[in-house]
Amino acid sequence: MTSCVVQRPGGVCIAVTDLGGDGPVVVLLHGLAGSSRELLRTARALQDHRVLLVDQRGHGASTRLPDDLSRDAFVGDVVAAIEELAPGSRATLVGQSMGAHTAFLAAAARPDLVEGLVMLEGHVSGSDDPREAAGLGAYFASWPVPFRDEAAAREFLGDDAIVDAWVADLQSTDDGLVPRFDAAVMQRTIEAVHEPRWDEWEALQVPTLAIFAKHGMFSDADKDELIRRRPETVRVDLSGGSHDAHLDAFDEWIDVLRRWLSRDQASDSRTVVR
Repeated sequence: MTSCVVQRPGGVCIAVTDLGGDGPVVVLLHGLAGSSRELLRTARALQDHRVLLVDQRGHGASTRLPDDLSRDAFVGDVVAAIEELAPGSRATLVGQSMGAHTAFLAAAARPDLVEGLVMLEGHVSGSDDPREAAGLGAYFASWPVPFRDEAAAREFLGDDAIVDAWVADLQSTDDGLVPRFDAAVMQRTIEAVHEPRWDEWEALQVPTLAIFAKHGMFSDADKDELIRRRPETVRVDLSGGSHDAHLDAFDEWIDVLRRWLSRDQASDSRTVVR
């Protein structure tokens, strides 16, 4: 396993962990306020692939305070990682939540570099309520950092599936533990994600799998509309899991992902194909 840094305009560095291997390339993209660390278990379960784990800008070990937080900038980072680290290859992009949105836009922009797209708990419809992004920004700004220790962090953050990942990602400073992201950057990032992107979705050319958790953040109507607008999309509804199903429904998530990567799409009780 090696860590690479992809240099981008504006002095931005994108951290990429390359697990090596000679198989088909898979790029894993985490969600908002996360990092590639939370997808390491997924990456290690894909033994027959060469997996690249990307810390998206503003997250993890990548540049914390980039000026450009446009969706195009995030897409450009993914494209640069593929072109620099796997030249001549076409990759399957696998993303969760905000990472799924990045993956979808990268697939739409550069189908020549992408042979497949997997979206876990991701969507393209956006939101017309500015309070949602503002609320997320306010939540992250409310963290009483620095935390004295991991126990203090857990006491404040609670016991949701993502908390273990957040705690594992905390950075040690002389004053205590702090997150590797900035609250204002998170708000600006999700504001861009909330812009609807139906035109790109309907024009998407690559094979696509949309996975939704039983207790995820999207309504049945949301899921149905995604497929109605692009009927060739394969949809899988997990029997459990939250919005962070890659963490709290791992076995089911990885089974679905591996079967799809091998293009084994046999129907079962969890699978809806439309």
